[in-house]
Amino acid sequence: MDIIAAYREAGTYRGAAQITGTTHKTVRRVIARHEAGGAVPPRTPRGHNYDGVAVLVAERVDKTQGRISAKRLLPAARAAGYAGSDRNFRRLVAVQKAAWRREHHRGRRPAVWSPGEHLVIDWGSQGGLRVFCAVLAWCRFRFVRFARDERAETTLALLAECFEVLGGVPGKVLADRMGCLKGGVVANVVVPAPAYVRFAAHYGFRPDFCEAHDPESKGIVEHLVGYAKRDLMVPQAPFADLAAANTAAAAWCAEVNGVTHSETCAVPAEQLVIERELLGPLPSLQASIGRQVTRKVDRLSCVRFGSARYSVPVRLIGHSVRLRTDDGRLLVIMTGTGQVVAEHFLVAPGEASVRDDHYGGPRPAPRRAVRPKTRAEKAFAAALDRAVAFGRWRAADVRSILAAGAGTASPRPAGDALVLELPVVPVRPLADYALGRLS
Repeated sequence: MDIIAAYREAGTYRGAAQITGTTHKTVRRVIARHEAGGAVPPRTPRGHNYDGVAVLVAERVDKTQGRISAKRLLPAARAAGYAGSDRNFRRLVAVQKAAWRREHHRGRRPAVWSPGEHLVIDWGSQGGLRVFCAVLAWCRFRFVRFARDERAETTLALLAECFEVLGGVPGKVLADRMGCLKGGVVANVVVPAPAYVRFAAHYGFRPDFCEAHDPESKGIVEHLVGYAKRDLMVPQAPFADLAAANTAAAAWCAEVNGVTHSETCAVPAEQLVIERELLGPLPSLQASIGRQVTRKVDRLSCVRFGSARYSVPVRLIGHSVRLRTDDGRLLVIMTGTGQVVAEHFLVAPGEASVRDDHYGGPRPAPRRAVRPKTRAEKAFAAALDRAVAFGRWRAADVRSILAAGAGTASPRPAGDALVLELPVVPVRPLADYALGRLS
């Protein structure tokens, strides 16, 4: 039985719905369509409880370039008369943001990287541990290290280590507007910090910065930060210490740089060999990074820092050196050349960190030489030497040796036999010496 026939028989929507096995709302729509001549009746658009504030939301979204949140905008909507739920309002804000993004899309194009041109760097964090990431853009060679902070000294030190691993210096280093490298902003142009300028001049690259709030412009390293978190930090955490974390990071970099990259279809480590020919040369001296103090090497071939002693090579006694702390280590740097001549882990005040190679070998065992001065001491020392030579250890034996005095003989065991080769001379028979022959 169809719905119309069931309705004529039952006379009610619910009765017809029970007969046909449908809902009363469906019966009502079918009967209304039938009474209207078979055409679908026009539907009256239903309004929303947020229609009154839709214009306000659109204006605020456009003013903030799609960054305002529904939580921040809700009090203004309440004041304008909105009485609906928070969920409905969040839906309105999401729709307005999506519409704004469609109308204001920047129309990006894919990046085209040139060999030896760009190194892109960024910081990330996971579980209180900071991770420094860098990508050599053309060959996709990746560099990852861990640190406890994101200070300028730490960033520049890791950047210098990255250059050492790459075996050269790229033309530009692209970073976001990180506060440790930014000195200021003038007319939307980032002015590098003075320390960063000196570092860039020392290595011979040009600092470059992204636009503000534009992470897509350096997405190549943003992906590396997320990859390092998922594949390195989360599976292997927690790390015992920072040294263990960096050891794991170096092994992870060697692994990912040794397999085919999904985008370039080439092995980054092999491509680096090609790109290295276009990188700038490394400077002969290391850059001076961070705050340094000057100390004079004392007579113990040590320098004092933080009420502790640290050894340096003995050839530097009396010379002045510079000290710099870096990631729980103390670096001793030559003042004139910038060469690191000693490296120690920081120790507590009052302790000492001594390396045997600074003194030419391990510490020798203490020796107490016998130095007899009086006549009796000299005689006793000579008696002890004679007792040792003849194996006489009793006190009576020593007394007898003393009584014998220094004039006694000192026998020595027989040596090897003396073997000489005599010259060969002509031999005459005895008959030549007979009396008859002598006349």
